[in-house]
Amino acid sequence: MAKSPIIVKIETFRHGEYPRLVFVKIHTDDGLYGIGETPGSPEPVHAFIHADAAEYLLGKDASQLDWHWSNLAKMAGGMRSRGAEMRALSAIDIALWDLFGKRMGQPTYNMLGGLSRDKIKVYATCVGYPFYMNHSDGRRPGSAEYVPEGPYDDAHTSMVDPVGLAESLYSDGYRAMKIWPFSQFAEKTNGQFISAGDIEKGTEPFRLIHEAMGDQMEVAVEMTQSWNLPSAIKIAQAVTPYKPIWFEDAVQMDNFDALAQFRRATNIPTIASEGVSTRWSFREMFVSQATDICMFDLGWVGGISEAKRVSTMAESFGIPIAPHDCVGPVAFMAGVHLSLNAPNAFIQEAVRSYNASWYKDVVTALPKIENGFASVSDAPGLGLDFTDKFLNSDQLTVRVSEL
Repeated sequence: MAKSPIIVKIETFRHGEYPRLVFVKIHTDDGLYGIGETPGSPEPVHAFIHADAAEYLLGKDASQLDWHWSNLAKMAGGMRSRGAEMRALSAIDIALWDLFGKRMGQPTYNMLGGLSRDKIKVYATCVGYPFYMNHSDGRRPGSAEYVPEGPYDDAHTSMVDPVGLAESLYSDGYRAMKIWPFSQFAEKTNGQFISAGDIEKGTEPFRLIHEAMGDQMEVAVEMTQSWNLPSAIKIAQAVTPYKPIWFEDAVQMDNFDALAQFRRATNIPTIASEGVSTRWSFREMFVSQATDICMFDLGWVGGISEAKRVSTMAESFGIPIAPHDCVGPVAFMAGVHLSLNAPNAFIQEAVRSYNASWYKDVVTALPKIENGFASVSDAPGLGLDFTDKFLNSDQLTVRVSEL
């Protein structure tokens, strides 16, 4: 029997330009390493990794992915955890899968069970350049004082020139896109009511794109969990004539009965949810018949391991998956590997502005997006590493735990 690869060092990275991302690097005694990533408030993630997780993982066999996931999930507060501990576990799990593929000399999609397709359709989420759209000066995309920050400031363009945005995406090969023009109105009433005027304004981008492009460009409605049930239904009724791909996260994800009520109120598919973690919560969603399409983010659903389990469970309910990415490059790469493997994957989220800019500053490789489809190389593991620019930056902070 071959010698087991022992985990000897765990590093986490925080970069000043991307302060809400935590990057992880896990080393074994044979000189190999894997990388992972998760978003959100960073300090509790760092703390869990370098205290509880490091104490457990250091000295352990790196290839025991399922066993480590189970034990770390218990340490993270239980199998339904959605907090910093589950985000930390997600990053660790992604890194362990990357490491596993490198050791076996196989791409991650092969380690998951092989290709179900050699490319996956992508849709463009229309986000701008600042990570998570954090404008410290209070400027908002679509406002009069906002100045676009680059050629793909798609959040801003979606509000001021939706047809131009759709045509630009179409020329880049995309045939599907996602926008959220209603979310700008939610804070007026804390999502408890939306006026007829705001419904008309929010519906206008969908009407204009549909009138200009017909069925050439599919448009998804992101509702950002911002609305109560009656308001979400009113929005859905207004947009339905323009044949959106889906209504996403129409209500808060703490009540699947309400989500099921929303689903029954529309003949457009309901998709949920990037706001849900672990298979136990998704099982409740599926049993409640609350969604037509399953979406999750590998950066906090529980990593590649849990995303694979949720995908298989969704398949047993006849539900397709559409992995989320509006976060970071490592989780995006992991999502595409899973999308290429999972038989019930039908589309993968991508962010044009991120792929064209800061993702390239962080990692050495990204999925290839061409003619509206994403593919990856056959390099071992996830097939990417941190760039020298990232690792040598004076804005980088590194924390280390060693055996």
